Amino acid sequence: MRQIPVDTAGAVVMVAKSPQVKVRDRRTGEVATDMETGAKLMTVDVMFAANEEVEILSVTVPEPGITGELSMGTPVALTGLIARPWENDFNGQKRHGIAFRAVAVTSLADVVAGSKAA
Repeated sequence: MRQIPVDTAGAVVMVAKSPQVKVRDRRTGEVATDMETGAKLMTVDVMFAANEEVEILSVTVPEPGITGELSMGTPVALTGLIARPWENDFNGQKRHGIAFRAVAVTSLADVVAGSKAA
């Protein structure tokens, strides 16, 4: 499956919704896990602002990759962010979109607070 790296250098990224456990199967409540490490997967909704446009992205990240307090409005860094196009058939209808995944989501609240104090 094609993976496209996403450059976050020129973007402002903030938490829009705190991390939530990613559910693999809603019927059974099965929690999604990373196929390589077995770590529980989480989703973090972020506000991604770049090129005078703002979008809310739902980013999947392994639980150990979540660092710091990630409450609404917290500025964050997204390490290893990739976009992966997907398509499937659901109840006879084609669906498609882009899934976002990161190695880590790190709070920048302490960095921002430290630079304001200086």
